Formats: sequence, C-alpha cells, structure tokens
Amino acid sequence: MIEIQIRKGEDIQRGLRRLKKVMVREKVFDELRKRRHYQKPSKVRREKNKAAAFNAMLRQRYADY
Repeated sequence: MIEIQIRKGEDIQRGLRRLKKVMVREKVFDELRKRRHYQKPSKVRREKNKAAAFNAMLRQRYADY
C-alpha cells in the first residue's frame, strides 16, 4: 500500500500531488486501466506479441542511427 506523510506546514494539495507522482511511478494507474475490463488470456498474449513485433520493427528500422 502506498503511503505518504504530510509534512508539518505542508498543504494538502501538495501532498496529494506527491501521492499521485508516487502512484504514477509505481504504475498503479496502468494496472487499474488494464483491470477495468476482463481480457481473455489469448487476447492478452496476442496484444503482447503484436507490441513485441512492432518494437522489433522499430529497432530494426532505426538500428543504424
């Protein structure tokens, strides 16, 4: 569980901003977005393979730069 301590004299808004930064760094929002709807394991695997192929294509295209 992510916790932050509000410092003495610190504004609540600043504390919330720090909490959000930590949550983004820990990829909590990405996990929530993924779990919003169920995806079949085959679809997850297909998307993962598609992303890997795309990244491989980009690496090959820009290998000489």
